[in-house]
Amino acid sequence: MNSRKIVLVLGGSSDIGRATARSFAKAGWDVQLAGRDAAALEPDAADLHARYGIGASTHRFDVLDTASFDGFVAGLPALPDVVISIVGLLGSQETAERDLDHATTIMRSNYEGPALILGLFAEKFLARGSGSIVGVSSVAGDRGRASNYVYGSAKAGFSAFLSGLRARASRSGVHVVTVKPGFVRTKMTEGMKLIGPLTVEAPVVGDAIFGAVERRTDVVYVSGKWRLVMFIIKALPEAVFKKLKF
Repeated sequence: MNSRKIVLVLGGSSDIGRATARSFAKAGWDVQLAGRDAAALEPDAADLHARYGIGASTHRFDVLDTASFDGFVAGLPALPDVVISIVGLLGSQETAERDLDHATTIMRSNYEGPALILGLFAEKFLARGSGSIVGVSSVAGDRGRASNYVYGSAKAGFSAFLSGLRARASRSGVHVVTVKPGFVRTKMTEGMKLIGPLTVEAPVVGDAIFGAVERRTDVVYVSGKWRLVMFIIKALPEAVFKKLKF
């Protein structure tokens, strides 16, 4: 009988998803990789199995197809010990301001879908009395900024959902983690002007997620510098904040 723990990575084809899967696989965890194109995840699963000798499986998951969520959970070969949602869409603020479909996709990808699927797993974990739920949110959700308030508002909602779920689950053996990476050098941020001292690589995020699960941390700013930056930004009076160009 396999006694290894199992982690499910939703958004397994993203740079952060791949890095997170490696962090857990290195520690001997079996990995379930989920994404819209399960076939595209097969090379990653094969690499994890060959490199670390762990079990790795692939599963189709579309965060916008909420009607499929019950079937997705029921179809997994085993209920994982940890589920991590790394699903998200940065999108374009400028486009979202004039295109309701694009704005809707951003909001559903970053809040509705991730919250609903993690809520389903929460019920399973609470019934079992154990498990960890990890949601990758964003510092953009700490305060709405003119340059990305559609994305930021969705992440704010997701962070609030995780906070409430964490309070509810604290009465049981279920642990809920909110991860706020800040700037990460990935395909999603390619072409963006990133601030060097506030930017991390995907493997740093993966290791931070693994560490948060192991230490049962509640909220993680992957770079500690972001905690200070957002403390200052949140403390600014509205009259001052709304005049800033960022």
